[in-house]
Amino acid sequence: MEMHLVMKKCMMIPIWVLFFLLVVLTPIHASRTYPPLSSITDPVLPTEKKPPFSQIPKDNEANSPGVSEIKVVHHEDLNKRILVALIIASTLLAGILVFLFCLWIFKQKHSEPLNSNKNPKTQDNSKGLSLGPLFDRLTPSRIVGRKGSATVIDYDWLISATNNFHKDNIVRVDASGHVYKARFNDHFVAGVKRLQTGGPDAQRQFENEVDWLGKLKHQNIINLLGYCVQDDTRFLVYEMMHQGSLESQLHGPTRGRALTWHRRMKVALDIARGLEYLHERCNPPVIHRDLKSSNILLDSNFNAKISDFGLATTEDHTKNKLKLSGASGYIAPEYLSEGKLTDKSDVYAFGVVLLELLIGRRPVEKLSPSLFRSIVTWAIPQLTDRSKLPNIVDPVIRDTMDLKHLYQVAAVAVLCVQPEPSYRPLITDVLHSFIPLVPVELGGSLRA
Repeated sequence: MEMHLVMKKCMMIPIWVLFFLLVVLTPIHASRTYPPLSSITDPVLPTEKKPPFSQIPKDNEANSPGVSEIKVVHHEDLNKRILVALIIASTLLAGILVFLFCLWIFKQKHSEPLNSNKNPKTQDNSKGLSLGPLFDRLTPSRIVGRKGSATVIDYDWLISATNNFHKDNIVRVDASGHVYKARFNDHFVAGVKRLQTGGPDAQRQFENEVDWLGKLKHQNIINLLGYCVQDDTRFLVYEMMHQGSLESQLHGPTRGRALTWHRRMKVALDIARGLEYLHERCNPPVIHRDLKSSNILLDSNFNAKISDFGLATTEDHTKNKLKLSGASGYIAPEYLSEGKLTDKSDVYAFGVVLLELLIGRRPVEKLSPSLFRSIVTWAIPQLTDRSKLPNIVDPVIRDTMDLKHLYQVAAVAVLCVQPEPSYRPLITDVLHSFIPLVPVELGGSLRA
């Protein structure tokens, strides 16, 4: 309110100044007529008395040299000038008042009261901002505390949001636990992961994930909203990813039918962006160590985000002896045989995911009770043969892409799964190779 008064006062000052100049000063200047230039050579001496203001010169004195020419200002002319000044000042004042009134209406329409009951606006996920503070605005009484950017949530609230973890609310099941759809109010839905009970390793992975996701913020890294610990059971609350995991999309009932060629390239680009953030933007660099299709989650627009950071570590910690961890089929050969873990281990796992996107098969296939086949060893000979390559592509996308793009993706996949780490590309190079393959509207540079 004080701001509006200050604005009005500041806008009103020039009007009164203008009014003063028009009303007071105008008659004085208007009543004086300066002598012609010819009379300047013969000025009136100071000792000479000037005729009184009301004196009217005679006809034969009107053109006398050396005498100042004087006009008589009629009262009618003066009244007209005052009237014009009043009209102008009133018009300006009315215009300014209308402007201020319109400005006030505009601010009222676009301002939101502090106690608004509207749906809390989430931060832009495409920029990777934390959504954790949403819980603080939802029901403060349900908040137990905070750890970093993650909110510690009351257990009873999770029971209420998931309908006591009813089976109908299960949206995903993986090796680490069940994921439930949780409705915290009419406007806000999230995913609650109920982790499998385990020993010290499970506890360390839980703490590690909470710690990492509290620090990592990127558009292609999952947002951790909160967590809860109840007795021996641990819960992680993530942003809701409506399309589930990449694994369920590719190998579930739909068999990848929702994933067109361009969507698959978009998923690959998103994963590369997330890994590039971990490897190149974080200090020290972060190694995910458990990249696989079940840990790639898709939102309603099929934007991909990397999840499950329970095994994540830094390059500094790789100097110590680490326990072999990761999913079969995604583990790099040097890590499997010698325990050597680097960022190139993530690049190998990315190559396996890329083969899943390209071929539509699982990383390890069971041929018999005792015989398994790796997608890498089976696909590599055919990926390098341009005559065979189109025949091994996932039938869902076969013949839907430019062959030149297909050969390029196959070449990237072959490089990423090279047995020798030094032969694998940096994830930055992989990222730049995918940008031209993704349409502009999906975040790439490909134009129709």
